[in-house]
Amino acid sequence: MDIGARIAAANTRLKSANVGVRLTKTGDRLYLRGTFPPKPGSGKLHPHQQWITLGIYANAAGVKRAEAEAKAIGGLLACKEFSWVPYLEPVREKSRTASTLIEEFKAHYLAAGGTETTWQGDYWKPLKNLPQDQQLTSELLQALILATVPNTKTRKRACMAAGAIAKFAGLDFNPASLSGNYSPRRVSPRDLPDDLLIAEVFYRLKNQAWRWVYGMLATYGLRPHEVFRLDLQELSQGSQVITVLEKTKTGTRRVWPCYPEWFDQFHLSKVNLPPIDLSRSNDKVGHSATRYFADHKLPFKLYDLRHCWAIRTMEFGLDISLAAQQMGHSVQVHTETYHHWISDRHHQRAFETLMMRSDRPTPPSPLNL
Repeated sequence: MDIGARIAAANTRLKSANVGVRLTKTGDRLYLRGTFPPKPGSGKLHPHQQWITLGIYANAAGVKRAEAEAKAIGGLLACKEFSWVPYLEPVREKSRTASTLIEEFKAHYLAAGGTETTWQGDYWKPLKNLPQDQQLTSELLQALILATVPNTKTRKRACMAAGAIAKFAGLDFNPASLSGNYSPRRVSPRDLPDDLLIAEVFYRLKNQAWRWVYGMLATYGLRPHEVFRLDLQELSQGSQVITVLEKTKTGTRRVWPCYPEWFDQFHLSKVNLPPIDLSRSNDKVGHSATRYFADHKLPFKLYDLRHCWAIRTMEFGLDISLAAQQMGHSVQVHTETYHHWISDRHHQRAFETLMMRSDRPTPPSPLNL
């Protein structure tokens, strides 16, 4: 029986015995989770969900010990005799520096299926600002968050990273109240390029390799680094449906062209990658593309090609859940981001398409009134 099954079985037994404490695993250690009285000095007044650090390894013997501890704590809670004293000292004895915990957390994150790109952008970017040689505490994490500007993407990212590593380390820290109200919907709408300009720019580009990259971004709405992380054999064989490979920001997925005519007009089956260093991180590979087109005076931002693909699929009537899946993000992100950017031009075009349908409903005849 693997460790996950052992923990699940232990939790089932605890539930059957009406013990309000559960086992959970983070990294290679076991923790107890339940509704406990506030820790001394926490400033909180009422019992709330917390973790207890046991310092027990996640193995068969550890599960047995942790289950016994959970039963003992459950009894103390029932008698209102629970005390934090036995559980606070081990935390101090086993304290580790921020640097050590970040390394352990990274290994745990990647082992669980996270990508290096997401780690670098969403976790390491804020966590590197912690004092690496100091013991990681809730106070340090709070200071990290408060050093960012409220209601910004940076603040939201700092809260996410701080909350994740706090959970991993078994710290009693919840950054939800500090997160603010940042949302992609608050980003100002842009006047995106129309498809005629996008096509015109393609034919103006002189460098054939970068022209191919541009054509792929326009036709498939890819992130800049993703055009370098494709199943190129499939593409060169003429498949218009492309496969984004696993080692990208959001993992593998299939993407359909919009417009499919651009696949042939832009000669996209003739793969022609620029000679850049693909051994670098996704972020740096993508930056190479962004920098090239910025240096060559692209009349709009390279990422606008992705936004235009999203809005184009709306005009075509593609279900937003399918469009979101092809873009590699959630339906919520898709809706919040792109519905906000639809202009009257897009509404009018969609309206005209609907009104031209031969099977659309018609008003009642005056003769029947």
